[in-house]
Amino acid sequence: MPAASSQPAIDGWFATDDAGATHLIGGKCTQCATFVFPPRENNCPNPACASDTLDLVPLSRRGKVWSYTENRYLPPSPYPKTDPFEPFAIAAVELADEGLIVLGKVVEGTLAADLKVGMEMELTTMTLYTDDEGVERTTHAWRIA
Repeated sequence: MPAASSQPAIDGWFATDDAGATHLIGGKCTQCATFVFPPRENNCPNPACASDTLDLVPLSRRGKVWSYTENRYLPPSPYPKTDPFEPFAIAAVELADEGLIVLGKVVEGTLAADLKVGMEMELTTMTLYTDDEGVERTTHAWRIA
């Protein structure tokens, strides 16, 4: 049986370079240099800025845990469910260069007890679910650096 193909669960949130390194894609205001994630190309999030133009830019691959929690319940429909359900950690990571805080799942096998505020994290990807056509849908994720 051929290997399942892999595609992002949400297009445009991350990219992988030729060396296989994944980075998030963010918006950066052309006027005040404020960053935003998820990416967008308009509407600067800085209330002191009136710019409506943001460039899409690669974001830092590393950062520090700002906060974290653990999900211990099945998600409601229409979110994909795993059987059996396995608890998973979620981390808010402050990106090293931008100071932007990005929320994401933590790789399987890492739970809240393994995390600490200030801990170094790095970006990776993981399978979020497999769709009805057998395509693995991937998302950005954090792992301990």
